[in-house]
Amino acid sequence: MGSQGLVVSAESHAGLDELIDAAIGHLEDLRAHGVRFVPVHANTWAALNQSCSRPPAPSRRAPLPSAPMPRSARPPTPPPASSPSADHAGPGPNRPGRPTLSPVDKESALEALRARVLPCRKCEHLASSRRTVVFGTGSARAELMFVGEAPGADEDAQGIPFVGKAGQLLTRIIETMGLSRETVYIGNILKCRPDTPGQSSGNRKPTPIEMATCLPHMLAQIDIIQPKVLVALGGTAVEGLMGKMEGITKLRGRWLEFHGIPLMPTYHPAYLLRNQALAEKRKVWEDMLEVMARLGLPISQKQRSFFLRGT
Repeated sequence: MGSQGLVVSAESHAGLDELIDAAIGHLEDLRAHGVRFVPVHANTWAALNQSCSRPPAPSRRAPLPSAPMPRSARPPTPPPASSPSADHAGPGPNRPGRPTLSPVDKESALEALRARVLPCRKCEHLASSRRTVVFGTGSARAELMFVGEAPGADEDAQGIPFVGKAGQLLTRIIETMGLSRETVYIGNILKCRPDTPGQSSGNRKPTPIEMATCLPHMLAQIDIIQPKVLVALGGTAVEGLMGKMEGITKLRGRWLEFHGIPLMPTYHPAYLLRNQALAEKRKVWEDMLEVMARLGLPISQKQRSFFLRGT
């Protein structure tokens, strides 16, 4: 369920039926909202295969009605699942049979998705403490998509991702690349600000369950926009997309792949606000130069020299 998966020991039967019911209900809800694929972490896949090799325990749930569903009400048959892999390679912008949306269709689909996401209350503790759902911002035609972890106080107040100090720095990075916030797309794994009970300020990292619950919204955004390149801002964003991996220090600057789309992990702008060292700024900029090259954007000598000592 989501990129984190949920591994349950075969020996632990307490509440298993309830967990299965919840999982089935969640998947059916995703399908009803047009989600066609859900990433599964490799460890979860291995655990499921191991569990399937054992005799199933007697079910205590009532059998489902056998009456056939009317053909007009049947959901479309989902494509066959691909084999899981460490980088979740799978459906991407150029996968066979994937419809190519026109710019107008992309905008319409994104607005329809927004209308479904804004009233979401799957995480009741977040819904009760948020001011608004922070859906995303930018162009539905974007070739470049930035993925963060979750909204902060400023974003929760304005309903727009990356508008605080970290967001202002991200804007400068985007503009230095020769782009603008209006030509890229910016979103977060979690669409609601993580609640901080008893605190008047500050943020906390989203939990794996929160990210897994909200991830289908991000997957749908990626599926509609079909960007050529994804940039994951910080280790939590990488974890939300790919599952638990190495730390961002080891991952940044290395191309990964997410559903057939090149993914560049880099430091979150908030990290650069805490660490003003020129060498750290240069690392992020080198990652962006890689992204620019992958997109075929022009790179001037001045851009290549940013944050180098003696320039």
